[in-house]
Amino acid sequence: MLSSLFSLCALVLLVAAVPMAKLDKRAVTPLSSTDLSSLAPFTQFARAAYCPTDVLKNWSCGEACSALSGFQPTLVGGDGNAVQIFFVGYWPTQNTVVVAHEGTDPTQLVSDLTDVNILMDPLDTSLFPGVSSSVQVHDGFRNEHALTAPQILTEVKKLMAAHNTQSVTCVGHSLGGALAELDALFFTLNLPSSTAIRAFTYGTPRVGNPAFAQLIDAKVPAFKRINNEKDIVPIVPGRFLGFGHPATEIHIISPGNAVSCPGDDDATDAQCTISTVPNVFEGNILNHLGPYEGISIGTIFCT
Repeated sequence: MLSSLFSLCALVLLVAAVPMAKLDKRAVTPLSSTDLSSLAPFTQFARAAYCPTDVLKNWSCGEACSALSGFQPTLVGGDGNAVQIFFVGYWPTQNTVVVAHEGTDPTQLVSDLTDVNILMDPLDTSLFPGVSSSVQVHDGFRNEHALTAPQILTEVKKLMAAHNTQSVTCVGHSLGGALAELDALFFTLNLPSSTAIRAFTYGTPRVGNPAFAQLIDAKVPAFKRINNEKDIVPIVPGRFLGFGHPATEIHIISPGNAVSCPGDDDATDAQCTISTVPNVFEGNILNHLGPYEGISIGTIFCT
């Protein structure tokens, strides 16, 4: 595991070599204890996505599945290597279809290579109809998403019809968060306009260029990306490489203390990620695993 984390750190070291642009300072909004506690179910979904497919099919993945006991998985796939583990199902508690993706398993080489491929390309318009070629995303993330997108979309449509719901919730951590971010746009463009699409991502790297970030802002207003303390993953790939985050960052500063940060990756307030982690030498890779308000995420926490 440590050798794989070294591979990740090799990528993020690029950030330290280039000064960050100074941007206008904006105000942050503190989150209440109620706001923070409301995120817990989505954190548990992100945690569950790291569990083996056999236990996900039976929804018997330990603490995460127990915390979401009413969830009904209907499609589970992936191998955790060439294809990230994913699941789709119906959550009666909130009358929504949930789609979740596993994040990077440091023990799986192919997943690591997906993360270090930092080339950008336009989105495939057969999957993302009408999107301009000026909108570009991380090539590895785009290709990984395309492996499962059609199959997942078919299942989502089936569940929406079966349960008479117009709500879809996308969840993921790390690489899984990048896939959830792409899912949110993908569903927006391929489902009826009446569909309410939400996305909750955790410790997500930058997925695309500023044009992509602005498209997420416009098309997926119910989007939240949650960053934990001094996690270094959200600051890569670097902005000097042309990448940018969409708006609505939630930054957990310390247990019980979090703020909502404004703007597209430009919240320079001292309490937001860019200022808290200006480079990898001032970050902490262990914060990537959590705990996110008491919930740790990763393969070793699938119990």
